[in-house]
Amino acid sequence: MESSSFPDLNLIPFLKLEPKTEPDDPAEPALGPACPLEPAPPPPPPPLTQNPNPSPDHGSLLSPELHTPLQALSPNPDEEALFAEYYRLAHLFLSAAAAGGRGVIVPASGAGGGGGRDPLSIVPAPASGPGAGAIVVQQKKRKARSSEMVRVSSLGVRDQIYFRDLVRRARITYESLRSLLIREEEKAEALGLLGRRTRADLRAAALMANRELWLNRDKRIIGTIPGIGVGDAFFFRMELCVLGLHGQVQAGIDYVSASRSASGEPVATSIIVSGGYEDDDDKGDVLIYTGHGGRDQKLNKHCVDQRLEGGNLALERSMAYGIEIRVIRGVKSDKSPTGKIYFYDGLYKVVEYWFDSGKSGFGVYKYKMLRIEGQEEMGSVNLRIAENLKVNPLGVKPTGYLSLDMSLGKETFPVMLFNDIDNDQEPLLFEYLPRPIFPASALQGKFAYGGGGCECSTNCSIGCFCAERNGGEFPYDNNGILLRGKPLIFECGPFCRCPPSCPNRVSQKGVRNRFEVFRSKETGWGVRSLDVIRAGTFVCEFSGFVLTKQQSDVLAMNGESLVYPNRFPSRWQEWGDISDVIPDYVPPNFPLLPDLGFSIDVSRARNVACYLSHSCSPNVFVQFVLFDHYNASYPHLMIFATENIPPFRELSIDYGVVDECVGKLMLESSH
Repeated sequence: MESSSFPDLNLIPFLKLEPKTEPDDPAEPALGPACPLEPAPPPPPPPLTQNPNPSPDHGSLLSPELHTPLQALSPNPDEEALFAEYYRLAHLFLSAAAAGGRGVIVPASGAGGGGGRDPLSIVPAPASGPGAGAIVVQQKKRKARSSEMVRVSSLGVRDQIYFRDLVRRARITYESLRSLLIREEEKAEALGLLGRRTRADLRAAALMANRELWLNRDKRIIGTIPGIGVGDAFFFRMELCVLGLHGQVQAGIDYVSASRSASGEPVATSIIVSGGYEDDDDKGDVLIYTGHGGRDQKLNKHCVDQRLEGGNLALERSMAYGIEIRVIRGVKSDKSPTGKIYFYDGLYKVVEYWFDSGKSGFGVYKYKMLRIEGQEEMGSVNLRIAENLKVNPLGVKPTGYLSLDMSLGKETFPVMLFNDIDNDQEPLLFEYLPRPIFPASALQGKFAYGGGGCECSTNCSIGCFCAERNGGEFPYDNNGILLRGKPLIFECGPFCRCPPSCPNRVSQKGVRNRFEVFRSKETGWGVRSLDVIRAGTFVCEFSGFVLTKQQSDVLAMNGESLVYPNRFPSRWQEWGDISDVIPDYVPPNFPLLPDLGFSIDVSRARNVACYLSHSCSPNVFVQFVLFDHYNASYPHLMIFATENIPPFRELSIDYGVVDECVGKLMLESSH
């Protein structure tokens, strides 16, 4: 992306004062008090004087009055050990020479300024040096995060899409690396070459750090992070660090330390609420948050009084300056590989703090935080509402449901139909068809059997016939998550002897989530899920009557609603792409996919996929799959998630060529 394309992204710097000498960033490793501490907390410092004439763009700024910087806290041994493991793992994957970074923030050339504003633009930094194409795993000290604080104000639609894609690219790289590392360890373990398993989430983050792929490190963003929306879901805490949403691996308060802050005062940027402190009182929009420190890590209870220093002082200072805090909630979930799902729940402000006696009898600092109005609904709240809807939909929403299962039992899970906007009931006029119906010519002779299926008596393993069809490896992990997008995937089918539990049978099993087709004022009919859809998992399949090219040409002249598989862009190439870390990475080009001349007629029968919205920055993509026949000219159009999709977020896909029939797919049915 050229810097001239984004001359002004409204990155507003905070008050610029002469910075002090910078010690190590408290997030590398994260610092926090460890038991035992001094029993008596020091008295809070007097409030700083507010800027009497704050800039309207800046809000409440840091006071020019500087105070003596706090003495650095002692590192937490557990956190030091965690980061020691983090750096060690970077050496276990590959070794190579130097490399370049990308995704840094640089001044925008030719951008105008004024009023103290510092126009900036985020553009890729060119690689340099002879080894720019090689992966770096040599141990090197990561430079500390910048202490220069900026706030991002209004972004245009184009900028929002750009940053959303930038974040999505980083998340795909992280998840693809993590999955690859797990798969390589499984192979080594099967051969008896692996001593012990490692933390793939840490290892993937370390590899990205070596390529300088962590986002938002050259500026410390206060408030909203461009490209990250309220309600976004994360399964790994290290991913929060990679994106710059929260920079602490373990500590709940992320902040700019006093000795690194230009004002000489600490400033909090984000917190994580995950039930780690017994004195927290979380009511959603109103949060009583307990400061950090003074807790026994094993007993999960306080053993000494907390101090007003570090992150605790940073929260108090943020209250004085009126600075907003990002709040991330960790929610327990048995559907998460880590046991928790982290939701970014938006911006809060600290309005009050006090020192109180906690439930364990020791002193704790408490902070009353209020959620700023006008934001999107919280992801953690949507999850709770969705769980209730799955149990008692009419009890949660007495009006609006046209059908509790528009598939009439044809799908594994019911597909609900909801409209509280108008009287349109158009989806009920179509036959629900969970699977496409192929023409007889596609299912005859050699095209149907293709040499038969595998002879495995148990779950398939590397080396079997179906693995060879896929280029020598299986497309999914043991949890059914797509490892890499491919031109074409062969799943085990009715001609295979392996059992239904075979991990190479995924998309053929149908939908695994509770979907809701809903009416929207903005997009007409759309689709959302009541479950968290994990990135890389199967969503649904495009269904209808499959037509040959000749049939398609005839019906197209009559204005029928047709879906053309060859119009979908090859976004499957993005999933599993780790070229940012391994420049020699080549997207899979086997099995080959012939030109697709067929179409799918959805004018008479359709399924939930036919109501997906079009987007040039989609959260799902099409992957071509064969399983019940082997005619590569007529694959199934299986849809997979590009990112973690939280409950109630609309699913969107890139249809490629959008005409009068395909904007929403059935644009005419939206009016």
